[in-house]
Amino acid sequence: MESLFILPAVFWRTAGSVWLFQTVFLDDFYKAIKRNSIESSAKTIVANIENEDLPTLLDRLAENNDVYILILDNKGSKLHEAVNVRESLIAMMPPDRVMDYYKLAVADSDGAVLDLIDLSGFRNDRYKPDKFTGPVPGPDEGMGESMIYGQVVTLSDGSQEFILLNAILTPVSGTVDTLRTQLLIVTAILVILSLGLALLLSRRVARPIVGINERSKELAKGNYNIKFTAEGYKEIAELADTLNHAAVELNKVESLRRELIANVSHDLRTPLTMISGYAEVMRDLPGENNPENIQVIVEEARRLTGLVNNLLDMSRLQSGNQKLDMITYDLTAAIRSIMDRYGKLIDQEGFNLTLDAIEDAWVTADELRIDQVIYNLINNAINYAGDDKTVLVRQVLTADHVRIEVTDHGDGIAADQLPYIWDRYYKGEKNHRRALVGSGLGLSIVKTVLEQHQAHYGVNSQLGQGTTFWFELLLAEKDS
Repeated sequence: MESLFILPAVFWRTAGSVWLFQTVFLDDFYKAIKRNSIESSAKTIVANIENEDLPTLLDRLAENNDVYILILDNKGSKLHEAVNVRESLIAMMPPDRVMDYYKLAVADSDGAVLDLIDLSGFRNDRYKPDKFTGPVPGPDEGMGESMIYGQVVTLSDGSQEFILLNAILTPVSGTVDTLRTQLLIVTAILVILSLGLALLLSRRVARPIVGINERSKELAKGNYNIKFTAEGYKEIAELADTLNHAAVELNKVESLRRELIANVSHDLRTPLTMISGYAEVMRDLPGENNPENIQVIVEEARRLTGLVNNLLDMSRLQSGNQKLDMITYDLTAAIRSIMDRYGKLIDQEGFNLTLDAIEDAWVTADELRIDQVIYNLINNAINYAGDDKTVLVRQVLTADHVRIEVTDHGDGIAADQLPYIWDRYYKGEKNHRRALVGSGLGLSIVKTVLEQHQAHYGVNSQLGQGTTFWFELLLAEKDS
């Protein structure tokens, strides 16, 4: 609401400045302008003092600037005169008083003298606005102040002449009164307009903001289905659109959070149930304490550890506390080693994992983090593998990059879901091919790690034809 008063405040400051300039300082401005006019005329005369057309120039200056001009020699004798005022104070002065101005000008370093004479002390003493006594004063007594300017000029022969200019300062009190009356009227009109403008602004600006504020309180309480109305000025409409977008994103995060809780609860419950059940069987039933049951407990414990580690890794990566340990190593050999660890899965469940790599590729990266990326991509491909249970890991070398592709022949991903698969907690709508389910953090971890390495990555998928995830790293010289 405070912003509504900015424009009226600016107006009042401007109006106050105009008031001061046009009333309080008007007399000072008028005198300054008159002085500049006299000094400019004096400079023109000095520049043409020896011109044979000087008398014509003096008449023109006197007429244009409304001044009385008198030029004397150093003895006080009149050389030239130009009259364009009703009554000049210089013309009424005795010669010795005129020569006093000459002496003052000679004593000045610039050879000039300026005098402002207030005539109010002996004016209007017999005349009052409402009444008067005695004879009516003559028209020459209408003057208020007189400005006298003198300038000494040295001729080419070394002699000196003295230039005197006299201007009558017209009283500006009447002008000030006129301006004051105009300003009062204009101020009254503008006050009414400013009040109307304030009311208009309150309707166009304040009301939408109040509405946005109330809806924002609902958003803060967790009501993410709230809608902000985009109305009013452009900035308010943009704010409403931004808050609508924020509400949609918050609603999405809330949905993902709920899904995470459901996923984690399910994923943790399954191995815990298996571990608890097999342990109780081994405790209570004779002959059940065998390597097969122990192996189930071990596998479920590893599975549980993997789920917890994913949660911890994601937390560290998102907080920025996980620093990269960059080394130069053989990426192809690392992939072979990872795929060898899936031997039991291949033997027991009939999966076919194939690595297509012609030669070794060396990169500079955090080996542990990149291994995590490859693990997550292979696990994701296995979870969504097609009926042929085939996962292909392919290595492609270019001039300065190595590209790793992980392909499955599953159901694929719909085009409208592709932008979201890298989000935390996101899981596709299709059921996994295997009983093993994840927390939805695998691809988000992949994305974060690859972005920390400033690597290019992406996914290509078509429904019914499978999916290929890929990433690229810069090649490095083989470590000797």
